[in-house]
Amino acid sequence: MGNPVPMVELWRGGMRESSHLGHAVIWGEGGIVESWGDPAAIIFPRSSCKMIQALPLLETGAADAVGLTDRHIALSCASHQGAALHVGMTGRWLADLGLAEPDLRCGAHEPYDREERDRLISAQEGPCQLHNNCSGKHCGFLTTTQHLKAGPEYVELDHPLQTAIRQATEEVAGETVAGYGIDGCSAPNFAMSLGGLARAMAAFAAAPAGGSARDRAMHRLTRAMAAHPELVAGEGRACTELMRAMDHKVAIKTGAEAVFVAIVPERKVGIALKITDGSSRASEAAITALLARIGVLDAAHPAAQKRLPAVQKNCRGLTTGELRLSAGFV
Repeated sequence: MGNPVPMVELWRGGMRESSHLGHAVIWGEGGIVESWGDPAAIIFPRSSCKMIQALPLLETGAADAVGLTDRHIALSCASHQGAALHVGMTGRWLADLGLAEPDLRCGAHEPYDREERDRLISAQEGPCQLHNNCSGKHCGFLTTTQHLKAGPEYVELDHPLQTAIRQATEEVAGETVAGYGIDGCSAPNFAMSLGGLARAMAAFAAAPAGGSARDRAMHRLTRAMAAHPELVAGEGRACTELMRAMDHKVAIKTGAEAVFVAIVPERKVGIALKITDGSSRASEAAITALLARIGVLDAAHPAAQKRLPAVQKNCRGLTTGELRLSAGFV
């Protein structure tokens, strides 16, 4: 994966204990503004590209045809906690389409939200597909599929929906996809360069409200995510807390295996990063540093300080170490 550079380190007792390497790109209207590591490194964007996967939902007219609100649009880009908020909204969304939980193809897993998990345990109930952190995205997939009058197996690579997503991915990234893998939610995940992912995020950032269908879709997706961060992730999550800390002016999104992106409309800038060892503690610290570097996040804000420097404490509350930026990174 190219030549990654040290980005984030864990220090304990005055010694560096661990080091996380990665790649990062800041893309502006004229191309790459700054980069670390290799912008050409090929990655799976995982859930960081959900706003790209949601483009057909808006571009086909499917969202407007069924009257989706910006809250629905934000949820279509979510990697949520499976809290009551998320489960209730996805269930109502499906019901409004005349569909139900078995129509989803994301699979079920235990909710990350503790309150909902405890409720299931107390009620002796198992989790369902609505608890899947990608169920909002899949509701969007089903909305588009229904609008296109396509078949129910919408996660198949040759399905019209996935064909549209692949085309949109290549167009906004400005490159041919490098391949695909199957994501945790069973949908195809198209590989691309980190620079291509940053370029795509910059396209979202620069999209005007009154442009082409693509522009209008990117503009609405970005604003919906920033306006409703509790739907994009959930309480206590980096995406939610950092978007709130930036006064809902920037949209950010994490992906599995330590991918993170940011869409910054005021600067018409997109950011993409990947920590090569897959550590989310490092990707959260790195995106915090990059957002502070370009001046859209106050490094002293509690949401930023929670992640960089992330003070490590043991079970007795004693400070044992902290995350720091590596020398040479931002």
